Amino acid sequence: MAHQKILILDFGSQVTQLIARRVREAKVFCEIHPYDVSEDFIRNFGAKGIILSGGPSSVTEGDTPRAPDLVFQMGIPVLGICYGMQTMAQQLGGKVMTAEAAGKAREFGYSEVRAHGHTALLKGLADFTTAESHGMFKVWMSHGDSVMELPAGFKLMASTLSCPIAGMADEGRKFYAVQFHPEVTHTLQGRAILERFVHDICGCGTDWVMGDYVAEAVATIRAQVGSDEVILGLSGGVDSSVAAALIHRAIGDQLTCVFVDHGLLRLNEGDMVMEMFASNLGVKVIRVDAVDDFMSKLAGVSDPEQKRKIIGKEFVEVFQSESKKLRAAKWLAQGTIYPDVIESAGKNKKGAHTIKSHHNVGGLPEDMHLQLLEPLRELFKDEVRELGVALGLPREMVYRHPFPGPGLGVRILGEVKLESVRLLQRADDIFINELRSTVANAQNAAAGMCTEADIGKTWYDLTSQAFAVFLPVKSVGVMGDGRTYENVVALRAVVTSDFMTAHWAKLPYELLGRVSNRIINEVRGLNRVVYDISGKPPATIEWE
Repeated sequence: MAHQKILILDFGSQVTQLIARRVREAKVFCEIHPYDVSEDFIRNFGAKGIILSGGPSSVTEGDTPRAPDLVFQMGIPVLGICYGMQTMAQQLGGKVMTAEAAGKAREFGYSEVRAHGHTALLKGLADFTTAESHGMFKVWMSHGDSVMELPAGFKLMASTLSCPIAGMADEGRKFYAVQFHPEVTHTLQGRAILERFVHDICGCGTDWVMGDYVAEAVATIRAQVGSDEVILGLSGGVDSSVAAALIHRAIGDQLTCVFVDHGLLRLNEGDMVMEMFASNLGVKVIRVDAVDDFMSKLAGVSDPEQKRKIIGKEFVEVFQSESKKLRAAKWLAQGTIYPDVIESAGKNKKGAHTIKSHHNVGGLPEDMHLQLLEPLRELFKDEVRELGVALGLPREMVYRHPFPGPGLGVRILGEVKLESVRLLQRADDIFINELRSTVANAQNAAAGMCTEADIGKTWYDLTSQAFAVFLPVKSVGVMGDGRTYENVVALRAVVTSDFMTAHWAKLPYELLGRVSNRIINEVRGLNRVVYDISGKPPATIEWE
């Protein structure tokens, strides 16, 4: 099925992916590509509309990115966001100035925008109305430069006190631009604005639906693979699990999964993977017990980046060794998802900073001489989860909290020892089970820990990610009449909509107290439990 689609040209913003997610949530297919793709690519893409993202550069400098001229010549709608608005203005004859040159303040964070002109993009939308009947929007800004003069044919669409041109529109050509970021949740009407653009202005329908995608994907895999055999590295995570279920749906016994058990998974997770795939779904799974190999390689290593590399390298070697035994296989399947594709393509983004290497284990070697099968490479994580449910995988597995590729290796600070792994597995299991079995109540809502709509939901569902961390310290304790000197674990639970920023979860004290008591009483070797109340930023969600 050929989907109606939107092309997003990326100028290096840290939140470009959120634009795509909002468009996909509107059930419209879209793709992100660098701003400097060829005109032939744009012409052949077949977009119903184009969105120009934000970015870290300034259009006032001569060597900074610009949109291909073809974008404004194709006769299709264009939406510019932040830097996208500025380059649209500059390229079409307007004027952009830095805040310093214009004598204006820069805007970062919350702002209130007034709508003007009753444009097709904003008409009828507002967060509140002033006494003068002006429609107002609560938005998120992040800019130093501003449009100071409109290009010919444009009219004012929005303004703030410090940014007189915060939105502009050429309704004849269906060109729209906003200085604020509609893709972030802080812009309350952002989702409605983007839906208005893709549905009403671009004329896209709602043909991007996971239930329909299953049949499309199955047909594609069958056509691609034919009668060949396929191998897949099954980690137990959501991406590889959904990929395995989808490929098995398409080609059955032509698929063989290799499950490398490195001993750094959650409690009993290896057995659960085998039960779900081998026993329930009938997938051929080879389980490789490589715990001793991984532990020996990690001995004496404390640096987190070095641990990641060791785990990734050992995984590749074990997988490669097992794969060589499957001589008939011609395809290597991977659970690559769309954010991985975007991240790989955008490693050299101007202004981007590497925080740490990716949690997932590294790619497999090129000398395996296998063709690559990546059936999820068009999908975001939330779409992968939807697909998993559509394929019949258990919802509780599909909607599990994220888990790093190196597993508990990066949740044990310092050297990874088998004893530490066992302690952490049990502590983490207690924490997760208590979150799953405890529901939010009216008292929690009254205390501001959750909303009234959250009453009755489990605290596991109300947190975005929760886990325990083994700390490289010991503390003095008292048990019975004796002194103890044992290990410490930290509990981490966060709430986030996009994992780019996060708030620590305001869990009920009773829940935290129960978790602490259970861990200390049930896990011999731990005598202290602490709770991490750091946000992202300045902290990261994971500790390593």
